[in-house]
Amino acid sequence: MAEGRKAPAFRLPRDGGKEVTLADYAGQKLVLFFYPRADTPGCTREAIDFTRLASAFAAAGTAVLGVSADPLKAQEKFRDKHGLGVPLISDEQHKMLEAYGAWGEKSMYGKTFLGILRTTVLVGADGEVARIWRNVRVDGHADAVLEAARSL
Repeated sequence: MAEGRKAPAFRLPRDGGKEVTLADYAGQKLVLFFYPRADTPGCTREAIDFTRLASAFAAAGTAVLGVSADPLKAQEKFRDKHGLGVPLISDEQHKMLEAYGAWGEKSMYGKTFLGILRTTVLVGADGEVARIWRNVRVDGHADAVLEAARSL
């Protein structure tokens, strides 16, 4: 996946028991933020930041979806505990994560393993990937994504 290419299609379950697809957002901008694990400190701050800016994203004609490999039950618990206002998608099979380059090799404490790479993708209203942020640092990130969405 690269900037300027068509965003990979997906169909996955989201919190609240519905399914969500890329086609649901045809004709509007879409932010996909991929986070490693629900209810961990960095992921919580990131999801709260995107929730805080939800109305500003909507005003910019941009939908926001959070994506992790957590099961729906964990996603819903995370949403309820922190009052999150952005839809959360569950990709337990890692198909969307892989297609968007958000699944790969990580290391912690000298051990290497596969996991979610904190990544954000901005899809333009034309369905093409407009911007990719890799190895995201949470602080100030949602604000930077909002500025990028406004400039499209």
